[in-house]
Amino acid sequence: MNPGGGGVVHLVVPDDIDDQARVSGGNVCDRRVRDGLIGLGWTVRVSPVAVDAPAAAHQVLSHVPDGELVLIDGLVATRSPAAVEVASERLRIVVLAHMVSAAFPDADPRDVDGERRALWVPRAVIATSAWTRSELLSRNLVPFSPVVVALPGSDDAVAATGTPSGGALLCVGVVAPHKGQDTLVEALANLEPGAPWTCTIVGSLESSPEFAERVARLAEEAGLGDRVRMAGVLGADELDRAYRRADLLVAPSRAESYGMAIADALRRGIPVVASSAGGIPQTVARSHAAVLVPPGEPRALSTALQRWMVDPALRARLADEARRGRSDLPRWDDSIQRIAKTLAGVR
Repeated sequence: MNPGGGGVVHLVVPDDIDDQARVSGGNVCDRRVRDGLIGLGWTVRVSPVAVDAPAAAHQVLSHVPDGELVLIDGLVATRSPAAVEVASERLRIVVLAHMVSAAFPDADPRDVDGERRALWVPRAVIATSAWTRSELLSRNLVPFSPVVVALPGSDDAVAATGTPSGGALLCVGVVAPHKGQDTLVEALANLEPGAPWTCTIVGSLESSPEFAERVARLAEEAGLGDRVRMAGVLGADELDRAYRRADLLVAPSRAESYGMAIADALRRGIPVVASSAGGIPQTVARSHAAVLVPPGEPRALSTALQRWMVDPALRARLADEARRGRSDLPRWDDSIQRIAKTLAGVR
């Protein structure tokens, strides 16, 4: 079946999909899927739902006519498993799984149970990384459904110019415990004095405000208030400028299914120091421009950053590798085509 044109899909997503104050990898991906399917000629009927409102999810799904195709964001499905179970008896349900709740070190048991129930019944599951697919299968969360991998894409972008010192560090992602910005600040506090670095932390401060306040407090207490900038969410042009000025992307995640910011950085020829959490090793597998450290270990991260600061040859080698591999990354067009083909084949 042709994945483009003529199809109708009901897209059920979190209600913050277009909230620029609460940008996350999940809602960026949802927006790209929505817009990409429309670009292929699909009719996309979007239903934003509060993720902690199972009654709302049930109501939305109950109004979809029998036999129609529904693509549900994994977070909505996990928080509303009963609604998905009921709807699966009369609708063609597909779940877009951005993450595996059970893989989070501090996962809420309710999310783990909801995930198992919600992923048991769809006609198909679309995972955003091979690691996510592997986790779903190894944890027996999807015993019957086919699991298709559709990697998030990255857009063509101008190569970063960086700085002469190599000390412009950038961290992009919602400021939340699983992203590990506290580990980053602790690592920066352990760097040897005198290194000419600054670090810009870009990402929503509203998703986990207590954690965001803790990260800011850690920076102040370490005397790094003038070197660590918590920029919050940046608009597209501002974010592009932040990438363009960056020498190194730092991704200290405790849990990560893919790492869209890592791909965006590599697309711009920016080397990466990242944790080895989740799907990150697969994301950088084809690149020689990344250094991986164990997640949640500030000293290991500090050692890697210190090497970057003091070794011009290392910086030059990683930057050269990043520029050389810019064109090897997945593109959004490829991801959308994969998703559209999966949806078109759901009977």
